[in-house]
Parts: sequence; structure tokens; C-alpha cells
Amino acid sequence: MAMKHTIVPAIMSGGAGTRLWPVSTEAKPKQFHVIGGVGTLFAETAARVSGEAGALSFAAPLVLCNVSHTPWVEAQLAEIGVSAGAIVLEPAPRNTAAIAAVAASLAAERDPEALVLLLPADHIIADRAAFLATIERAAPFAREHIVTFGIQPNRPETGYGYIKSGHELGAGVHAIAAFREKPNRETAELYLAEGGYSWNSGMFLFAPALMLQEFAASPAIRDGALAALKGARREGALVHLEAASFTAIPSVPLDIAVMEKTARGAVAACDIGWADLGAWDEIWRIAAKDAAGNACEGAVVVLDSANNLLRGDGVRVCVAGVNDLIVIATPEAVIVAPRMRAQEVKRLRELALGGK
Repeated sequence: MAMKHTIVPAIMSGGAGTRLWPVSTEAKPKQFHVIGGVGTLFAETAARVSGEAGALSFAAPLVLCNVSHTPWVEAQLAEIGVSAGAIVLEPAPRNTAAIAAVAASLAAERDPEALVLLLPADHIIADRAAFLATIERAAPFAREHIVTFGIQPNRPETGYGYIKSGHELGAGVHAIAAFREKPNRETAELYLAEGGYSWNSGMFLFAPALMLQEFAASPAIRDGALAALKGARREGALVHLEAASFTAIPSVPLDIAVMEKTARGAVAACDIGWADLGAWDEIWRIAAKDAAGNACEGAVVVLDSANNLLRGDGVRVCVAGVNDLIVIATPEAVIVAPRMRAQEVKRLRELALGGK
């Protein structure tokens, strides 16, 4: 009989989603919207890692979010019938390393033998069965390694970091040979031709004690996170992190604080129908399209147009004779831009909101 693994999901829901403005706003960022799926990104993430699945037993999730988003978290968990083990309220955003340290410490309080699955709230994973199989495959190695999930690349993508696999630890799990920053197209094509590279998904599986131990490379982050948790005000499931300690923590990604320094890093490569919805062009790429390649959502009228992403939220979008555009309309703002310039929506938002 296969060994049972208790998994504590730690869902990072602090992102602002500025490249998906004006649908994604400070008050209601992208993870709380229906984008590219049936439910909201947050709800689908929580549902994906709940219940029993083969050798996996998912505990009640830890949700780590901005204090102002508490109502969204509580309402959307209630809609899918999931009760949070804790909702950790961040007084200010401090990147993923601080969050990983808090999640590891909280999980160790609850069940030191469980594994933590740290994952963003805003990813699409179309193949849940393959995702669960990857977790099950990686779990035995997560006792002695921090396992990251590497996505098998199907194109020379320049928007993601890459992981180079080293020697095999077993069952499709490899030691990490190197992390590579987002490449240019020529370099990305070389990675695909060479093989042994995967996209860095930003999802991690680890034993809490091991993660806290490996923060020896960045002790100020770990110690600040533990101080913020020790001084936290707890009200039922709500954990209000102590503000002074938490805001003093350096804002650093987990990859830089720990993963690029540890000798205990591992990667489980997988093909799970993954997408990181970081910008509108990625949403066009994964969306269902009409015969002319238009992806339409909401109130949209199209005439002689092709390969556009068109979305009308409370505002009717009508286009004629245009190609390869993003047109997003909400009561707050209307964006029109070439799809290839989708990353510049973040700058448009800054200009429109006066640098906020």
C-alpha cells in the first residue's frame, strides 16, 4: 500500500495583477476574477488542492493575502465549501520568501510531519490529475529536498525563468543544476533544442523544518517572518501578522533568498496544462477562439476582425477591420493595444492612476 502524504496547501494570494488592469484592480485583483476558467482563479486553486486523492490527503489550506482582500477570500472559499486552516493577513507585500517562511512555521505548528505545497493563487492548471500525480511523485523527495515544479516547455517562451535539471534523484525528480533568468528568444530556442530545461512555475513542495533550515542563507527574512508570526493577533482562522516586524523584512523572491543558494533544491518536471496569467496576451493564447482567432468575453460585437482579445465588462466592445489587438473595457477604463505590447498595460495603469 502506498504511503499516505498529508499536504498543507499554502496559497499565496497577495499579487496585484497590474498587467491585467482594468479588470484586475487594487481592490479586487485578478485572482478573485473569472479569467480563463469556470470559477475564479483563487477558487479553482483552492478546490484543486482539497480532499483526498490517491496517496495524498490535503489538509485545510493556509491562505496568505493582503488584509484588504479578506472578504474576497472568505466569500470565495465559502462558495466552494472549503474551510481555511488559517487566513494570514499581510500588512504589506513582502514577496514570496517571507511568505514561505510564515507558511513553513504555521504548517509546523499544525502538523510537523506534513508537507507544505506553496502555490500562487492565479495559475491555470488544466490537467488536475497530472498535477496530483506530480505531487505524489515528488512527495517522497520533499522530505530531504525543496521540490519545485518545472513545466515542460512547448515553445521558446521568453516570459518565464528556466530550470536546468541535474542528476536524477528518482521517478522523474532531478537535482537542480541551475536557474536561468528570462532568456531572449535565441537562448530560449537553444534551451528547447538542448533539452533538460523546464519553466520555473513558482510552486514548491517541502517539509517545513527543511525550508526553515535552508533559510540560513537569508536569516533576516526567516527571523523577521517568525517574529511577525509570534507577535500576530489571532482571531479564529484570521492571523494578523505583526506589522512592524513584517514590513521590516527584505522583499525578496524565494528563488533568490533560498533556491539559488541551497544544495537541497530539486525539480519535478511536469505537463499539467499550466499557464501563468501574467498579461492579456497569455489569456488570448489559452482562450477558446472563434474561427477568425478572436477570443471574446462579455458584451462583444465583431466584424471582419481576427486574432483579437476582446472583453466587455459592463461596457459593449464593438470592433471592425482590426487584427492582433487587445481591447478591454470596464466602467473604470478602456484599453486598446497590440497584443505584442501586452506587458505595457502595467505602465498604462501607472500613467492612468498617477503612478499608483
